[in-house]
Amino acid sequence: MPIDRCRRVMSLAAVAVIPTLLLAPPARADGGGPESLPPLRLRMAAGDSCATASTKTAGRSPWTHRALQLSRSWQLTRGAGVTVAVVDTGVGTGVPALADRVTAVGGAGEDCVGHGSFAAGLIAAAPTGQGTVTGVAPGARILAVRGTDRQGVPEAGLIARGIRTAVDEGAQVVYVGQVLDSDDRELTAAVAHATKKDVLVVAPAVPDVAPKGADGRPDTRARAYWPARLPEVLSVVDHGPDGGRSKDAPAALSPDLSAPGGAVVGIGARGSGHFIGSGSSLAAAHVAGAAALLRAYHPDLSAAATARRLTEAAYPDHTPRLDVYAGLTALLAKDPAPAEKSPEPAVLPASAAEGPKNRALWIGGGALALVLVVGAAMVIVPLGKARGWRPAR
Repeated sequence: MPIDRCRRVMSLAAVAVIPTLLLAPPARADGGGPESLPPLRLRMAAGDSCATASTKTAGRSPWTHRALQLSRSWQLTRGAGVTVAVVDTGVGTGVPALADRVTAVGGAGEDCVGHGSFAAGLIAAAPTGQGTVTGVAPGARILAVRGTDRQGVPEAGLIARGIRTAVDEGAQVVYVGQVLDSDDRELTAAVAHATKKDVLVVAPAVPDVAPKGADGRPDTRARAYWPARLPEVLSVVDHGPDGGRSKDAPAALSPDLSAPGGAVVGIGARGSGHFIGSGSSLAAAHVAGAAALLRAYHPDLSAAATARRLTEAAYPDHTPRLDVYAGLTALLAKDPAPAEKSPEPAVLPASAAEGPKNRALWIGGGALALVLVVGAAMVIVPLGKARGWRPAR
């Protein structure tokens, strides 16, 4: 087969595979589809009791596994030797899928809400035989640090101290599962501390649920959220099984990456059951797991180079889509391409001197007059000779 034709066939095959990966159906739970799984909670109301263990488990591998091509990536690495800090609502230390791989700082070993445990499972859950839900880096370790109060409400000071603690405790990747609607000096300093210590910070670009507007409806307008808005942070937005986002999802301002975050199946804070949730915080957890794989497989990569690999090797789209296997195997230039320089302003030459121009005009005019005189003579002289130079009547 000619080379050009072969390339066209391969390109068409790739185009056909991508929708198949994205449109793969979500995992089904025992006795029904994903809607039968209990929903993931984001907050607790005052007086609510802690989330109980789910009694349902997924019946088959979720769509996110195929979309991220995890089986191919695990042939290269499972993230062993890398610690990912989860700055969130806490992580249950007794979860079977994370057994013996969770270190909790302070009271972060208790997770009443369940969000931090769910995210930790997306990052590093290992198969337990109770269903087929597995994290992106099932060999990585989890460092649990609290970034919210007991009800799951984030606080800038808690998140900032959580990032610093995670860095000082040796985490190579820090996942922040919450967003703030304003900047904070302490938070900015904590992210700068992580950057100085070569630690990659990953955070959702927007909240999982759009804030309410004055009319009580979801306000989906794009706005800045922190810490994702800080340039050192790898910001992530979600997409669902069909490749799109919910119409009620909050819009994001120039996120760095898009990753699976719709109809996501994961673990809870206790037991072996599963929950289902959606949002950019879950997409960011997938990216944090991918970063763990990269830092395990390429131990010489810096945090900045890890972020660059994830973004430059991503599937090209309006927002690049996470491609874990490509990030592990792509051959990228050693240094990023330099930014194109602005063109230099045009410079007009100085006006020519008047003297040479005037001489040229006189010479040209004289030449034209000479041509006219010669032409006239060529007509008049023959006529004059023919009449013997007699005047015309």
